[in-house]
Amino acid sequence: MVKRFSTLDIGVSEKDLDAEVEQCMQDVGAAESMDTAAIATVAEFSQGAILKGKVVRIAGDDVVVDIGYKSEGFIPKAEFESLDQVEPGVELEVYLDQIEDESGLVVLSKKKADRIRGWERVMQAYKVGDVVKGKAVRKIKGGLLVDIGVHVFLPASQIDVRRVGDPGDWIGKELECKIIKIDEERRNIVLSRRKLLEEERDKMKKDLLGSIQRGEVRRGVVKNITDFGAFIDLGGIDGLLHITDMSWGRIQHPSELLKVDQTVEVKVLEFDLARERISLGMKQLTPNPWSQAPTRYPIASKVTGEVVNIMPYGAFVKLEPGVEGLVHISEMSWTRSLQHPNELVTLGQQVEVVVLDINPEKQEISLGMKQAEANPWTHVEEKYPPGTKIKGKVRNMTTYGAFVELEEGIDGLLHVSDMSWTKKITHPSAMLKKGDEVDAVVLSVDKERKRVALGLKQMSDDPWAKDIPARFHAGDVVKGEVTKLTSFGAFVEIDKDLEGLLHISEMADAKVEKPEEVVQPGQKLELRIINVDPAERKIGLSLKAIAGGAAAAPVEQKTETAAKPAEAKVEKPPKKEKAKKEDKPAAEAKAEKPAEEKPEENKPEEKNPEETKAE
Repeated sequence: MVKRFSTLDIGVSEKDLDAEVEQCMQDVGAAESMDTAAIATVAEFSQGAILKGKVVRIAGDDVVVDIGYKSEGFIPKAEFESLDQVEPGVELEVYLDQIEDESGLVVLSKKKADRIRGWERVMQAYKVGDVVKGKAVRKIKGGLLVDIGVHVFLPASQIDVRRVGDPGDWIGKELECKIIKIDEERRNIVLSRRKLLEEERDKMKKDLLGSIQRGEVRRGVVKNITDFGAFIDLGGIDGLLHITDMSWGRIQHPSELLKVDQTVEVKVLEFDLARERISLGMKQLTPNPWSQAPTRYPIASKVTGEVVNIMPYGAFVKLEPGVEGLVHISEMSWTRSLQHPNELVTLGQQVEVVVLDINPEKQEISLGMKQAEANPWTHVEEKYPPGTKIKGKVRNMTTYGAFVELEEGIDGLLHVSDMSWTKKITHPSAMLKKGDEVDAVVLSVDKERKRVALGLKQMSDDPWAKDIPARFHAGDVVKGEVTKLTSFGAFVEIDKDLEGLLHISEMADAKVEKPEEVVQPGQKLELRIINVDPAERKIGLSLKAIAGGAAAAPVEQKTETAAKPAEAKVEKPPKKEKAKKEDKPAAEAKAEKPAEEKPEENKPEEKNPEETKAE
């Protein structure tokens, strides 16, 4: 008894294969699957019979054929691939489709007859496991129809050893496949190209693994490209060509050098027969440029290269294909303090560099850009000795001073303490702004630390040396304006940019808890100088020393406001004013005051360190 069908083991269960074929062949349609009743040869002139006939003529869209029946039969011209050989007298086999149609005509089909005879020949000629050749003619759901004399099914999963994209890309190609299933009852044949390729690869793999040698050069085909490399088919087995082994130079992605299906020559670097892994290299086919690098790029030599990569810590410069050096950010400029290399260089820029160090074993070259130019700090000390007067532009300001550009790349620091002899400067913006042109004098030069100290106040004589001591003496009465209050007193401007300290203990005979009880910023006062110290650059002032200890009324208020309690006290002094009206001496008036009213401030003061420092 003949089996209904037979299959070839391809690693897929018979049930799954049947389901795949059944689903896919639904799209083929009735024209692609023959009913058994239609195939069997029955009595002559019964529907479904295959008969021999002779072409009589071509009439309109039909070919008239004599089949020996009482009426002639008609075949649509569309069933013939070409009418060149169709002429009266030509014999052919036809399929009796209808004995009489609605018009009473005998309907014949050449295509159905050819298909039935084709299936019979295929069934007789092939068996499961045979290799057949055919052309992919049509894409259907799940695969292709391949013409091997009849249309047979090639599932998409069996087209290649790797998953294919669109099966339609294979239409029109001649394919060599293996028959993996024949269903005689349903007249279905299933092919597998993948099975044939795998068998061929297995044989090639055994041959390759038995003959491969480390260091030998082989030809292969690029089968797949990834971010980290490319897989090369050496014939039966794939080897990995890593991106680092493609070129001595820098590449960002393997696709810059390779493309799928490209044939390449590679060198076998390593292999593991047990794990069937092979490491390949392309750059190893050419000499390593680093072997000659020490000779071509000796230390201290000056060369030109291209910036090929920029990192936060520096820039990589290509000297030749495969040889790159690093210019560290600290080696880019003598004068500029760079936050990032892209402030000075760009990708693709040609730069001149000096070789600082080279290590061929590690394939590293240290380069310097600033060494290709003269170091401007070498001659700064000679060009700007201490005492030199300069003119420059304020380039930048910080809380502690202003940077003044002496020349391109050379800045000097003008510290806040060197801006004024007399005025207390807390921020450079009090005297300067960015972009100002200033005249200054060089105070010092530190070539090693690349620093130049500048002075603004040193452009004029120190008034504390002669002028201030000559104009202001202890005991003098001066007028001034309160500029600032502190916890220990008030600063009073008694001359342009010259301040003295009115200590809290010198504000009144009575104890004062807070300076604002007596004075306010902007208030104008008449004061007595009690101390002039040129060495410490300080002038001590007293309010209570006016009129022998009585507080004097303010000379002038900056603005008219309601009298505060402390100010009212100054305007209407007790007993001391009476003593003045009676023309008593100040000392006598002071003596008449009760002992308990003597202020503690007349005693020697014990000032805290903060107050002393502020004075």
